Amino acid sequence: MQGTVDGFSYGVVTPLAAYVMACLGGALGLRCTTRSLLVSHSWRPAWLALGAAAIGSGIWTMHFIAMMGFTIKDIPMHYDKPMTYASLGLAIVMVGFGIFIVGYRGATGIPLFTGGTVTGLGIASMHYLGMAGMRFHGRFQYNTLTVAASVVIAVVAATTALWAAGRVRGLLWSVGASLVMGLAVSGMHYTGMAALSVHLHGVPDTTPGDSPTSVLALMLIGPLAFLLLAGVVVMFDPLIVMGKPALPPVEFKPGVPAATVASHHVRHLPLRPVRGPLRHAGSRASRTPQNR
Repeated sequence: MQGTVDGFSYGVVTPLAAYVMACLGGALGLRCTTRSLLVSHSWRPAWLALGAAAIGSGIWTMHFIAMMGFTIKDIPMHYDKPMTYASLGLAIVMVGFGIFIVGYRGATGIPLFTGGTVTGLGIASMHYLGMAGMRFHGRFQYNTLTVAASVVIAVVAATTALWAAGRVRGLLWSVGASLVMGLAVSGMHYTGMAALSVHLHGVPDTTPGDSPTSVLALMLIGPLAFLLLAGVVVMFDPLIVMGKPALPPVEFKPGVPAATVASHHVRHLPLRPVRGPLRHAGSRASRTPQNR
């Protein structure tokens, strides 16, 4: 028995809100990734981890805001909460692998392709694992070609975003990159939803299902709070906002005092008039009758 699916129960409200969350997570993640490329190696893992968590939380939040508008006519739905939260963890871990590859190997060539592929697969895996956590009296079926298209969109979007994180400098360019990334992530989501069809198992289950609004309010408190915290970190870090390169560390050379190396200005001693011929160190003075 075929089920009737409506993916836009609230009109354009849920797609727009989902897009905003995808852009927010992408913007924070990209700026943190850019920041990691401008600092010393000791701080780089922390910034990369923060970027991975921001992107993963953003796309996960985007997914479930979009799912508020998803209904199956006259069919109650339930959510497997452990699997739902597992999709969040999967997104953060896989996005983290991709970001760390680019953060340490650079946003060019094979590292960029590998990191973008892993990150894109993480975005797609989060989507389909989140869908697998939905419970109702039936099952989902997917069109293979459309699913493949959604995965390709996710990989291309992730690769482009990581390239932008490694190359783009300045706030306006970063905002533009995050808008493109949000559009691609939302496009991946709705392409995946277009691949879906619902098959019901005989007589529908009449048990009341979970309210999408109540489930969303409970599940999204943690990720939203984290995104706000990450936003505060970005706002109060001038280097991450302006995209200026970090100052190079002071080079300490053996035998040279630190104060001398750290100073960029050479202090000139005042010149004193030379009285008599210059004498080389270690040479003995000539004992002539004139200087006795």
